[in-house]
Amino acid sequence: MRTDTVRTGAADETASLRREQRGWYFYDWACSVYSTSVVTVFLGPYLTAVAERAADADGYVHPLGVPVRAGSFFAYTVSLSVILAVVVMPLVGSAADRTGRKKPLLAAAAYTGAAATTGMFFLDGDRYLLGGLLLVVANAAQSVGMMLYNSYLPQIAPPEERDAVSSRGWAFGYAAGSTVLVANLVLYSAHDSFGLTQTAAVRVCLASAGLWWGAFTLVPLRRLRDRHTRVERATAPGLKQLTATVRDMRRHPLTLGFLLAYLIYNDGIQTVISQASVYGSQELGLGQSTLIVAVLLVQVLAVAGALAMGRLARVYGAQRTILGSLVAWTVTLAAGYFLPAKAPVFFFVLAAGIGLVLGGSQALSRSMFSHLVPPGKEAEYFSAYEMSDRGMSWLGPLLFGMTYQMTGSYRSAIISLVAFFIIGFALLARVPVRRAIAEAGNPVPEKF
Repeated sequence: MRTDTVRTGAADETASLRREQRGWYFYDWACSVYSTSVVTVFLGPYLTAVAERAADADGYVHPLGVPVRAGSFFAYTVSLSVILAVVVMPLVGSAADRTGRKKPLLAAAAYTGAAATTGMFFLDGDRYLLGGLLLVVANAAQSVGMMLYNSYLPQIAPPEERDAVSSRGWAFGYAAGSTVLVANLVLYSAHDSFGLTQTAAVRVCLASAGLWWGAFTLVPLRRLRDRHTRVERATAPGLKQLTATVRDMRRHPLTLGFLLAYLIYNDGIQTVISQASVYGSQELGLGQSTLIVAVLLVQVLAVAGALAMGRLARVYGAQRTILGSLVAWTVTLAAGYFLPAKAPVFFFVLAAGIGLVLGGSQALSRSMFSHLVPPGKEAEYFSAYEMSDRGMSWLGPLLFGMTYQMTGSYRSAIISLVAFFIIGFALLARVPVRRAIAEAGNPVPEKF
């Protein structure tokens, strides 16, 4: 009788975890549309055009009296958003671990970001400062939300399932991005048929991402469970809490070593994602419809790539699979430097290469880090992890913007990002992952 009771309890717990996992996937489905439609496709070229309309005769705008080349404004704004996120994320992460109440914090972050994104409908004329403000709020909110979302992974998936669960989450996100991009492409390409100007169509596409984000966030909020924790720690101001988190990480130097490698190579990945449409439109002279099709190609192939790399990780281990993806990133980015202008076919080939490695490198990095987090400190550690995730990195956009400002060439700006992949590869290769998992106090999977 007792054995049957134990089996029933285990079956119920497994079913409960499966339900949570399915709900968890839907937050990627909800917020990835923002990353795809807003950050990657529409907002970069559109906000740059708005800034150019507000620029002086020398091509500069002057936010708060600081001269900024209009072509660099979007990149600098992305960098500013991570400064805000750096202050907020450790504070929220510590509070989530201390209280065990992640869902209310996730809801607050998600709906703040969704509201700011929906507000981009009002970005018109020369209102570049409004666009910059909404981008900073939405990016920082997405960063906080993704930190909380990622911190659920160790709680809803046992060690042997995390690569697969993480990969499915990314696949859900890219599937959502593809779905909405198809609708965006139809609306943008046939805007006259809908009685819209081209500018109005872009604003509708931006705002619809916010509405999508808010609507589908309801699914994970209904299915995920809050879990109380024994971690008790006074909440400090954001930067002080970040310092305390990093100081705690020093007791786990191998975890810190992986995080350093991730922060560097993912900084390069996220900068490519956020600046690719600017590079395509400004340097290569490609139209908005071409850019939408290219990003749609990335999204479709990223679904297959994330699932395929998850399978490769089961054979070769996550670390080796990620290292292979960084080599592919380096080759692809170097090829991008030589792309001829006004040649959509070559840009599509480059997009296909990015898509095949994009989802897998991010999904496996997330699942690998989940093994390196000490139990009870998931949100706090993922606040540090999230600082370089999904376009929230600051050094890459800053380098991209400064390189363009100094050279006036987007080709020079894009090739400067190769350094992130080379350095990240070297640092990741030095991390003994199995020992790092054991020292963090977690069970070591058979294949890693």
